[in-house]
This record gives sequence, structure tokens and C-alpha cells, in this order.
Amino acid sequence: MTAPTLAGGHAIGIDDEHAAPRAAQEVEREAASEIGLGTHIGATIDWAVRVGGRIPAPGDGRTAERWSALATAAQLDVGAARVLEPHLDALAILDEARAAGALATDALDDLAVTAESSWGVYAAEGPERLEATIDDDGCWHLTGTKSWCSLATDLSHALVTAWVSPDTRRLFAVSLRQPGVHTHRGPWVSRGLSRIVSAPVDFRGTHAIPVGDDGWYLRRPGFSWGGIGVAAVWWGGVAPLLDALTAAASGPRADQLAESLLGEADAASWSVRAALADAAHRIDADPQRSAKLLAERVRAITAAAVERIVTISGHALGPGPLTSDEEFARRVSDLRIYLRQHHAERDLARLGRAVAAS
Repeated sequence: MTAPTLAGGHAIGIDDEHAAPRAAQEVEREAASEIGLGTHIGATIDWAVRVGGRIPAPGDGRTAERWSALATAAQLDVGAARVLEPHLDALAILDEARAAGALATDALDDLAVTAESSWGVYAAEGPERLEATIDDDGCWHLTGTKSWCSLATDLSHALVTAWVSPDTRRLFAVSLRQPGVHTHRGPWVSRGLSRIVSAPVDFRGTHAIPVGDDGWYLRRPGFSWGGIGVAAVWWGGVAPLLDALTAAASGPRADQLAESLLGEADAASWSVRAALADAAHRIDADPQRSAKLLAERVRAITAAAVERIVTISGHALGPGPLTSDEEFARRVSDLRIYLRQHHAERDLARLGRAVAAS
């Protein structure tokens, strides 16, 4: 069959399906003039830095607007959203630390942080260990290797978790352009998110600034909010697939099966939208309340729905789009890799334990 052309992007609103909020419109407007969004990494990082300051922080009364902006970015290009999301997360973490008195206003001056800085967040643990030590002058240094550092070669700064004792981690801000930082360009053979290289970084006595005390990064309310933000990206990423399914079900050769598959995909997408809107309202109503269980539920709902919509698109549209439409094929591949940030049955088991203990 002929591959469908994905519909042009339009800003998504989580709360109101007819009027997207201002931040989502800003994301769309800035993207319209950006050549190579999602495919040219330098240009995409510049775009993320420009729009990052215009997107509201989570837990401040405009959480739905923030997630609408992330969903809009993913609708435009999943790779672009993969660049924007950790940059926004880092800015929110730093704001949260300052508000909690866990980071002085001028603490990052030694790292040459500016409004043009681009950020990553590296908190995943791999086979090797990154350790943080403090010297006699009270300065912290990182030594070891950190796995899964996305775009470390291209970004200026990062927030990195490191071990300060055998069983305790702490968050640190670092400049990725200082001596003692060695970034790797692989191994990275992924077909999805192929340009968003996630590879190890070696730190050799690297100067670092602590952000919060031991364990603060995982303890803070914003940790759960960030996890739901990633789910908003997944959801936005399937919007063009729904457009393609709608076009197929509206065509002259459509049958009841095409309509049934579209109906299933629409219902799945709507369930995610409702979950995101509800979560945003709950967080804004009580930002100090733990959102850990809420985040587990929303991420589980979203991952299942998005994975199902990706499968439905293959069943309904056949191999054509995956073999002859570059944008469609890249979007599906990007989503499949991005979704692996949800650890499937292992995360569902964690959700089950949390529910049983509540």
C-alpha cells in the first residue's frame, strides 16, 4: 500500500483538546524555523536551549502546560523531544534545589554556567562505577565511568549521580568541557534514536558541584514529576501515527477493520491524556505530596498504550510506511527505543509492590 504522509505538527494540549497552552505553541513556533530539527544535533540542542526558558516548571500550577510542550515536541520529532526533555529536567532540578536551599544561587559560577548552557541528566547505573570524593579544601571530584550519557560529546553541562559511599549516591553538576572529561562516541548501533548517542563518559578527578545532600536527587518530589514528563513525550510521539490511522480509516478503501483499529488506538491515546491531565492537577494541588505511586501508574498506562498504538499502526498500515516513508519509519524506531526507559514487567512488578504496600 502507499505510505501515508504524516500530518504536519500542531501544538498539543493535555487539558483542552482545542486550545494548546502557550508553551506548546512556543515549541511549535520555534521548531518551524529550525532546519534539521531532530536530525541535526547541534541545531536541535540550540532549539532546546532557546525554548527551555519559556516552559514552566513542574509543580508550580502549570504542570499540564509543561507536559503539553513536551508532547508537542515529540509530535514534531521524537529525537528532538529526547534532546529537550533532559535539558528541561536539569533546569527544573536546579530550580528545585535552589528553592529547597540545597544549592546556592552562585554555586555553579565555577562551571561557567550561562543561559546558553545545554544540559543532560545522567543518573542510570551501568557495570562501572563513578565515585565522588572531597578534598581537604572542600572541593568535590568525580573519578570513574558513567554509563548511558546521552549526547555528552555535544552538551556543555550535566547533572550526574555518583557514589559517595558503598551504598549512597549524590547528585553533582559538572562541565563536560573541562579537562578530565573523556566522552565516548559508542558503542551505539541503535536504529532508533540513532543520532542521540548514549555512551560512557570517563571522569578523571573532574571538578564537580554537589546539588543537594546524599540521596536528595531520588528523595525530592520532582523526581517523580520528571518521570511523568517522559511519559508525556511518549504520548506525543504517537500523535502522527494516530493521524495516519485516521486517514486510512477515512479513505475510500477503508473497511470495518481499519475503523476498529483506529478506535482502539484512539481509546488508548485518550486514556493516556486523561491520566496525564489528572496527574498534573494532583501535583499542582499538592506539590509536597509524594507522587511516586502516581508516576508509576501513569508511566505504566502510557507505555502500554503507546506500545499498543505502535503495533496497531503496523497492523493497519502494513509494511509500506515502514519501508518507504523516512519520517514514519524513523518515528516508529525512535519510539521503540525510547519506550525502553520503561522496564516493562519489572516496572509493573515495582508498581504492584507499591500498591500492595499502600
